[in-house]
Amino acid sequence: MNVSQTSGDTPEVTLLMPCLNEAETLAGCIAAARAGLAAAGVEGEILIADNGSTDGSQEIATKLGARVVPISARGYGNALRGGMSAARGRFLIMGDADLSYDFSKITPFIEKLRAGADLVMGCRMPRGGGTIMPKAMPWKHQWIGNPVLTFIGRLLFKCPSQDFHCGLRGLTKAAFVKMDLRTTGMEFASEMVIKASLLKLNILEVPITLHKDGRSRPPHLRSWRDGWRHLRFMLLFSPKWLLLYPGILTLLVGGLALLRLLAGPIIVGGVNFDLNTLEVSGLVFLFGYQMILFACFARIYAFTHGLLPPSGGLTKAFKVYTLEKGLIGGGLVLIAGFVVIASVLLGWASGGFGDLNPQDATRTVIAGRTLASIGFQTILFSLIFSYLGLNERPQG
Repeated sequence: MNVSQTSGDTPEVTLLMPCLNEAETLAGCIAAARAGLAAAGVEGEILIADNGSTDGSQEIATKLGARVVPISARGYGNALRGGMSAARGRFLIMGDADLSYDFSKITPFIEKLRAGADLVMGCRMPRGGGTIMPKAMPWKHQWIGNPVLTFIGRLLFKCPSQDFHCGLRGLTKAAFVKMDLRTTGMEFASEMVIKASLLKLNILEVPITLHKDGRSRPPHLRSWRDGWRHLRFMLLFSPKWLLLYPGILTLLVGGLALLRLLAGPIIVGGVNFDLNTLEVSGLVFLFGYQMILFACFARIYAFTHGLLPPSGGLTKAFKVYTLEKGLIGGGLVLIAGFVVIASVLLGWASGGFGDLNPQDATRTVIAGRTLASIGFQTILFSLIFSYLGLNERPQG
């Protein structure tokens, strides 16, 4: 077994470690990586993606025969993406350089990659067969953060992994290219799993043991801040669950209440629901409509910025929903709203601008106002939707 060094080598495996001031633990990780490559019997390289270390980590890695690639752009995602781009291996195995992962036991990852897996996730959690050594993971990560984020990831993206954020994972170089990963920070780990799931890549899992890291300094990870970043990223990556489905539900609830109360007040359990409830129902209906529109905007933004793969449904929508159709439809609804409001003004004028029946007049104005709002928002949506979708609209 060789740990390849020259630029002409084409090793089967690149064992990649992002590094930012890991002088305390880097030598142990490199030694374990050498042992892991030897145990697997593969040609491999050990690659250190250094993100600006100032403690001599680069010298330690070079002295021990690893290849060091300097990554000037700071951030976990930048370091890993830069390292994967520079990797020579057909298979890439990544893990932190803090002794929390045992690189000497990478054989199962290599075997699954050879068998056709695109992404092989390590699993630290007992529910997936993994082991967490004492003091290796803070209790809030083990019992709150990881289970919650993994549940959300499995729900939103149908990912099979039992440990959504394990840092020890393997993937093919081809899968890395296909995923076109973009994020620069801790979200990189989530983006990888999400894109692999959305692209329907073959994702498998390997139970591993998580050890207490060997650093004397605090970890780079900040529990609540980075946990929120991962959650926010997953929700933004799934506009259907964040905006579309809640928007449809809100639209239906508000719309049904609006239609019923436009016909007159209703008494339920001795409580009278009338004009005030009608006002709120109209507001809820508009909220739902806006959420649906913003779900469309979010989907286009994610595609144009490479965060989500191309969507056949979105391309089809651009064929059916054109700017002209949107402008005409929105314009007609807007005019209808003004006509309804004008009917109240005309009735008021015909009565010599005397007293109006507040019940009937207010109901009619609310109906007209809601129609006008929907029409105006549809016009604006059509303009922006068409503009944002220029790159996705079929040519010719």
